[in-house]
Amino acid sequence: MDLFGSFALLLAFLCGLYAFGGGIAAIVTRRPLLIKSARHAGMAVCVLIWLGFGSLAYLFQTDNFSMAYVVEHSNRTLPAFFKFAAIWAGQQGSLLFWSFLLSIYVFSVLVTYRGKHPELMPYVGVVMVGVQLFFLTLNNFIASPFQILGSAAPSGALQWILRADGNGLNPLLQYPEMVIHPPILYSGYTGFTIPFAFALAALLGRYPGEKWIHLTRRWTMIAWGFQGVGILLGAHWAYAVLGWGGYWMWDPVENASLMPWLTGTAFLHSVMMQEKRGMMRVWNVWLVFTTFLLTIFGTFLTRSGVVNSVHAFAQSSIGPWFLSFIGLVLLVCFVSFWRNRDYLRSDNTLDSLVSRESSFLFNNLILLVACVAVISGTLFPVLSEWVRGTKISVGVPFFNTINLPIGLFLLFLTGVGPLLAWRKTSLASLRKNFGGPLLIGMVVGVVGMALGLRNFYVVVCLALSVFVTLTILLEFYRGARVIASRGNSNLLSGVAQLTMRNTRRYGGYVVHFGIVLIFIGISGTAFNQDKQADMPPGAQMQIGSYRLTHQTFDSTELPNYTSERATIAVDRGGKQIIMLYPEKRFYPSNQESGTMVAIYSTLKEDLYVVYAGHSPETQQPVIHAYLNPLVKWIWLGGAIVVLGTLLALVPNRQPMLALRAVQEPSRAAPALSPAPAPVQHYDGHD
Repeated sequence: MDLFGSFALLLAFLCGLYAFGGGIAAIVTRRPLLIKSARHAGMAVCVLIWLGFGSLAYLFQTDNFSMAYVVEHSNRTLPAFFKFAAIWAGQQGSLLFWSFLLSIYVFSVLVTYRGKHPELMPYVGVVMVGVQLFFLTLNNFIASPFQILGSAAPSGALQWILRADGNGLNPLLQYPEMVIHPPILYSGYTGFTIPFAFALAALLGRYPGEKWIHLTRRWTMIAWGFQGVGILLGAHWAYAVLGWGGYWMWDPVENASLMPWLTGTAFLHSVMMQEKRGMMRVWNVWLVFTTFLLTIFGTFLTRSGVVNSVHAFAQSSIGPWFLSFIGLVLLVCFVSFWRNRDYLRSDNTLDSLVSRESSFLFNNLILLVACVAVISGTLFPVLSEWVRGTKISVGVPFFNTINLPIGLFLLFLTGVGPLLAWRKTSLASLRKNFGGPLLIGMVVGVVGMALGLRNFYVVVCLALSVFVTLTILLEFYRGARVIASRGNSNLLSGVAQLTMRNTRRYGGYVVHFGIVLIFIGISGTAFNQDKQADMPPGAQMQIGSYRLTHQTFDSTELPNYTSERATIAVDRGGKQIIMLYPEKRFYPSNQESGTMVAIYSTLKEDLYVVYAGHSPETQQPVIHAYLNPLVKWIWLGGAIVVLGTLLALVPNRQPMLALRAVQEPSRAAPALSPAPAPVQHYDGHD
């Protein structure tokens, strides 16, 4: 099976070369048979990558310990569930997994648009297979997962080695969430290749109008949705596994996943200006280019070893390959833009600063400032080492100081955007739409201060969250009221009809509401508490309104690991509410340990308990407890963001024309019936 997997990947590389060369020849000659042949070769590349990935999965499930990669990341007692996750646990397998997910996107695009858009699709195919060729080069010649264990015999010949068992999977990855987090995050990374391919293809082929944006809007939203969910799942994994009481530490790899999400968010907003007004064509093309380049750059950060991270792979020599690819893509993008820049001229200009266009423009600028700040802080240790010879790291305070005000301003724009009209908004409209929500938000902020809130950012976040929520609710209410009154239905039915007639707009509002909940959850970090103490059985600890009692301490031996577990009784107000079981695990296969956190979660707060091992001085169990307010709102907000994204992907339901009943004229006095009057519907304004 190892030879089969290697052969499949090598054949995929050769088919990719043909698809790339044949695609360029098809663009030049415009011969239909050559176009079809190149497309079929591109589809064959995808199928062969699937076979290679399936071969690696089979080697893991059958415990083939003649394979170096299987030995490094698996062992016989590892559950089958985690053997699948072990495929992407290391450098070689994760790169093949990247190729696998990218091939799903590429195959879907080639099948969806086969026989359609003949002026554009040959360019798209060439760009997509060009990206695939880069990763197939790594899969075949630089970081192959199909290397066999071997040693030199006394005669000098190479002999195979079959290990009895493997080293096992990293304990940090032996958590159910790690089976779904990397696939979802990688689906975001790889998905941004599709809008990049269409944008570059439209530029090279001088494809008319905004049609390429309409073709790729859903692909972009799918990639953006996967990226956002992957980021939140990574935060939840850090929260539930690492045992430090937090979910985001501005780690370089966390930042690497955030950067393309920020620019992708900017693109999804600014693209509306191009669709509605024919504006910002240059800006949008470069946003797509930048988003794709940031996905490759993030992959470079994870795999090159230039930054230190608990999430990163070991240091390797693969970095120059990524930097060369980034440089090549940047050169191709710049040359393509320069030669076809006249094609990107805007049809209109900004009419007023108080308009929907200006809100999108400010939104884009702020998102890019945030992205630049994250990149600067992430690369500062590398730059300082180049300049001064010493790595100087910037910590969490740097990122928080810059990004907290940026985040709050973005939250404000989230509420402002729906209230502004295209082209220009009148003062009367501003007073009507802004007055109520803004006043109520300010009142809530003042009430919060009166109740004891003293943190400036928390008060502002509270006021803005109320303001944004009210603007979203008002948008739904106004439209639903019109539909309900004219269709003789109730308000709830009106909301459903309104939403389904413009899923993109109202799905976006649902996403905005999810973002509001995430901001509320983040604001709770200002009130975090933690306490650590030696706790032999019978000892107690008070944190907030909770009293923790260490009842028993036991150990368990399982095939894959041994564990030490504390049993903690939690009571509040003298009444027991839950039993928590924090534990520490030891994995004999790789001589490493891991932590399993115990969490009692409510909408108000999380009680987060860690068994930190035994104290070196007293040899007593050490319990570290955290009280983290509002964390659950982050995960709830993430779920609503997913719901809104799915809703925005649903095609609009076209309203049916409702005709008023017309009385039949009498035979004695025939008359012409007036034309039936259609019932008007309110769908909101885009």
